[in-house]
Amino acid sequence: MVTTTPLPDRKRQSNPVLKFLGKIPWTWVITFVYLAFLLILPIVAMIAKAAEEPFDKFWATATSPLALSSYEITFVTAFCAAAINGVFGTLIAWVIVRYNFWGKRFVEAVVDLPFALPTAVAGLTLATIYSDKGFLGSLVAPFGIKIAFSRIGVFVAMTFISLPFIVRTVQPVLTDLEKEIEEAAWSLGASQLQTFIKVILPPLTPSILTGVALGFSRAVGEYGSTVIIASNTPFKDLITPILIFQRLEQYDYVGATVIGVVMLGISFISLLAINLLQAWSKRYG
Repeated sequence: MVTTTPLPDRKRQSNPVLKFLGKIPWTWVITFVYLAFLLILPIVAMIAKAAEEPFDKFWATATSPLALSSYEITFVTAFCAAAINGVFGTLIAWVIVRYNFWGKRFVEAVVDLPFALPTAVAGLTLATIYSDKGFLGSLVAPFGIKIAFSRIGVFVAMTFISLPFIVRTVQPVLTDLEKEIEEAAWSLGASQLQTFIKVILPPLTPSILTGVALGFSRAVGEYGSTVIIASNTPFKDLITPILIFQRLEQYDYVGATVIGVVMLGISFISLLAINLLQAWSKRYG
């Protein structure tokens, strides 16, 4: 008795594309479809919208003095906030992991608070505390230091919302570090500072860089808290997300999209550089 292969199966066997697709695991298919609809398609649509603008107008919008000022304020302030949190976030993670003390759970809850707190509430709280008449702002106001409604306020807001990313990224790596290695270094005559720099810091560096990258990306896109604690004055403390919203309020959709594409490109390059540095530290650290 002669059996014949069904036509669809024969086509699948003869077509290399269908044969290749048939070998792809279903988990990959779900992953790629999910990423395509959630990330890739919106980004492509935004780039396509910006591409409708002639290049000379695109360049003029992207490099206008107001846009350049907002880029500098946004990315430099976000990087400074992430870098500061890279130091103090690591210190906080060290205290949480290495010490047992009364109120430890409360400290961990406070660290996670920016995750759950609405950003508008965070901005309102920070503006109240750091204003000239607030509890902390009034302490530095006599010295001519203005925190709320200035670029310093933007820095404070970005530092506040990005701190948990560094702490929670470093904490599990620090937990897995064996304390016996430190004791061995001490027995060989190393000081506590030498032990930290040469024994503890190298395996922590990739996680610190990852936390800094996450905190930086979170701070760059922050809107809710910064719009309240900043005065949103051009060339002073106006960040790019707020500038985009202002363009939308003016019905300048193409201009807002152009600035958004530029911000997307700068963010991607910045994160790529941090990831390359992280990979280098894993290999040679």
